[in-house]
Amino acid sequence: MTAAASTFKPRVLIIDDDEELNALLTEYLGRYGFVTATAAHPEEGLRAIKAQPPDILVLDVMLPGMDGFAVCRKVRETSRVPIVMLTARGDVPDRILGLELGADDYLPKPFEPRELVARLNAVLRRGPLAPPAERIRVGELELDVSARMASLQGRALCLTTAEFELLCLLVRHRGRVLSRERILDETRGLDWEAFDRSIDVLVSRLRHKLGDDSKNPGFIKTIWGRGYSFVGGEGG
Repeated sequence: MTAAASTFKPRVLIIDDDEELNALLTEYLGRYGFVTATAAHPEEGLRAIKAQPPDILVLDVMLPGMDGFAVCRKVRETSRVPIVMLTARGDVPDRILGLELGADDYLPKPFEPRELVARLNAVLRRGPLAPPAERIRVGELELDVSARMASLQGRALCLTTAEFELLCLLVRHRGRVLSRERILDETRGLDWEAFDRSIDVLVSRLRHKLGDDSKNPGFIKTIWGRGYSFVGGEGG
């Protein structure tokens, strides 16, 4: 078991039209045990995802023909593969838009390759290391932690890694108020861009997928000035 774990090489797909950067990252990531494929055009990248789904996707925002936000949206229609977005535009609105569309992390250009490695490893750690065979049911909401899948009324919910982690965290602390800082620590750690708005965006995305209403919540309640609480299943 230890030997198998040590030989595991995560598959990374980079979609970026900077072919020189792609070559450099392929060589650099290889030193840290990643197997890297690259695509210089969005359609090529989307085909590559269908042909051989990667363990994680590195997606540039500034792409020819279709920007990274549009690619992210298309990927999220069918896949929960973790996505780290790259952009030369480090503005908060861009970061928020990427999160709203389903990105799991965000790294502005220029960046140190070692930071990319750290972020890739951090996002991957949040994925496959869930406790085995754990299922959580609250009313008509069911979480399969080992498979990292959620369903509501028997209908599968297409959640990103971050959304699933947040939902698990809230459900496991049902009825308790979790501050934004606590959520940040539990779901993201030091690798996450520490601005409170990111948590609000994540909650908003999750509410939308649950069909929840922030004014009359059936699942996630905002406790003003304190944080969020999972109230699903209360009263039966």
